[in-house]
Amino acid sequence: MLIKNKKIAIVGGGPGGLTLARLLQLKDAEVKVYERDFNSDVRVQGATLDLHEESGLEALRRAGLIDAFYANHRPEAGKLRILDKNLNVVMDTHSVDEYEENRPEIDRGPLRNILLDSLEPELVVWDSQFFSMAPKNEGWELTFKNGTTAYADIVIAADGANSKIRSHINSIKPIYSGVTIVEGNIYNSEKNTPKLFELVSGGKVFAFGDEKTLILSMKGDGTLSFYTGCKVDEFWVRDSGIDFSNKEQVFKWFKNEFGSWDSAWQELFENDEVSFIPRPQYHFPLDQQWGALSNLTMLGDAAHRMPPYAGEGVNMAMQDAFELAEALSSNNFSSVQEAIAGYERQMCKRASEITKITLDSTEMMHSDDSITKLITMFKDVD
Repeated sequence: MLIKNKKIAIVGGGPGGLTLARLLQLKDAEVKVYERDFNSDVRVQGATLDLHEESGLEALRRAGLIDAFYANHRPEAGKLRILDKNLNVVMDTHSVDEYEENRPEIDRGPLRNILLDSLEPELVVWDSQFFSMAPKNEGWELTFKNGTTAYADIVIAADGANSKIRSHINSIKPIYSGVTIVEGNIYNSEKNTPKLFELVSGGKVFAFGDEKTLILSMKGDGTLSFYTGCKVDEFWVRDSGIDFSNKEQVFKWFKNEFGSWDSAWQELFENDEVSFIPRPQYHFPLDQQWGALSNLTMLGDAAHRMPPYAGEGVNMAMQDAFELAEALSSNNFSSVQEAIAGYERQMCKRASEITKITLDSTEMMHSDDSITKLITMFKDVD
């Protein structure tokens, strides 16, 4: 096996990095995950994740964790209501007698716990936020913000959309999609946003109007996650002057930006148990490619960040994980560099196709006639 007696460092403990760690552990590889969170108890932000048959679910099957997934997934979380800005419901899968769960959903926290519980003790090194790396021997010496260091023969960057490791692989810059999201999380939403809690009803709400989107998603712990999508300048977050830690300033922006929307949406801001994160949406060029290295590669958003409007991010990362694990542990390549090259060629081709689909979806959802186009798309899929 190519990776026999090699130390492997995975930087980042998201679904992609942890899936890869599990798969390499099953191959008896010597692997460590270096994660920035202080420990496993840190609250996991973000909405629920829908896993796809050929990618996310396939990764869990290969990892021997599919039963654990179905023991923790949320069958109702994928139910969807599509509304216009005035709260008129134009599609509602809650009313379907037999809801078809073709992309089962799970909260990020339980998925993370499933993956963590499958790993050997001490395999994840917590409180290890990446700071820098430098060549050493045939591999790399990693330095973390807490002052510790680690050596690895092979490093896999799983450190997300703003990866600091990616620049060691190539200099390809991301492209702004034209849309910026403001993510919000409302805790105890049944108490704090009772009307919207009832509207979401344990699933999701997609609302459209004025070339804007508002997506709501309920988590199993009662947290309501929401995402505004607006077509703004690339540097709007910097230039707007909004302090996103200040609820009143964010609310003032929302009331202005969504001023023509029904006032019921303002319930999102009528409580103190809420947090906000602005997220400009970027993607990499569809034709990106680079020369493979012998000791460094990447997966997930570090390799192919894209907007979330096709639901592919976590699935891409988990498919990257099982394809990379297979390449590194197979006998089809004569060297680690050839294995990495084979994985990256396949990954870039797949990412290009999915990025194109995602960008088309992003444009459609923020167009004048978004609801009609979306309904038509759902009917075509059926």
